[in-house]
Amino acid sequence: MTSGNTPPVRHGRRPIPLPEPYATVLADYAAALDHSSLAESSRAKYVSRVRGYLAWVGEAASYGLLEGDPLTDPAAAAWAMRDYRHHLKNDHRAPATIDNALAAVDDFHARRGLNATQVRRERAWRRTTPKALGEHRIRRYLSQVETASRRDKVIALLPYLAGLRIGEVVALDLADVSLSAGKGQVRVRGRGRDRVVDLHPTLRRALQDWLDERSAWSGAGTGALLLNVRGGRLTDRAARDIITDLGRAAGLGEEPGEPFGPHILRHTFGAQLVRAGADLVLVAELMGHERLDTTRQYVVPTAADRATALDALITDL
Repeated sequence: MTSGNTPPVRHGRRPIPLPEPYATVLADYAAALDHSSLAESSRAKYVSRVRGYLAWVGEAASYGLLEGDPLTDPAAAAWAMRDYRHHLKNDHRAPATIDNALAAVDDFHARRGLNATQVRRERAWRRTTPKALGEHRIRRYLSQVETASRRDKVIALLPYLAGLRIGEVVALDLADVSLSAGKGQVRVRGRGRDRVVDLHPTLRRALQDWLDERSAWSGAGTGALLLNVRGGRLTDRAARDIITDLGRAAGLGEEPGEPFGPHILRHTFGAQLVRAGADLVLVAELMGHERLDTTRQYVVPTAADRATALDALITDL
């Protein structure tokens, strides 16, 4: 914990050299980010923001304002983040700047395994999660997918079982897919840096079935994974239509306020992983999110979550 005070504010834009062990800690964090899916510009911003936090921690420690080690103790880290937020507010930083700094520090803590309690943001959190399919609707969709061709089945499953954007689906090349006995991976060229996603067994089988058939298609000698009937690379629009047509056949997307499309399947992928207890940093990397706060949208309770919570109350009425 901290005393509730903050160290003196040092003005000026020239960075103050980090003392040990903070310089080494920052170097380790930067090295860890090199293996993440964050874009290069985002990685640089995260390192810069964590550097500011570590400089503040080092200065707070020199003034004896820390109780416990925020680099190893989750409780101390949580208190240090609260005081750091107050420090940024006292320094008249913009709300967006404060929130971005806290998001980077959250990522820093997560990569160190601290799981520090999240500090309140300056801006209001998004109050609803991205639209995602519930269990009944996803089962209807998957039942319909079973009736699709081998190629269309791959297109239909990649957003749901691998979290790919539709543009990432059609950009896949044969060389991006690696299949072997019992496992498989796909290399995704996303908006930031490339990422590698492990394949769910169902998706792995669908890909193998399509690869077995693809060799007989026109254009089989080209590099694109997904081909159209003329042998060219499948377009974004065509892949999107395949998914929406399958959804429509399953009765999805017809009800007001219940949209359906590739992006809904991708959100369902993220929501299911988070609700199953997957680490947010891992989910962010699987989905190619450049900012961890984007992934946190899946943590916001849904209306169904709130209703379930109320149903758990014991009453004698």
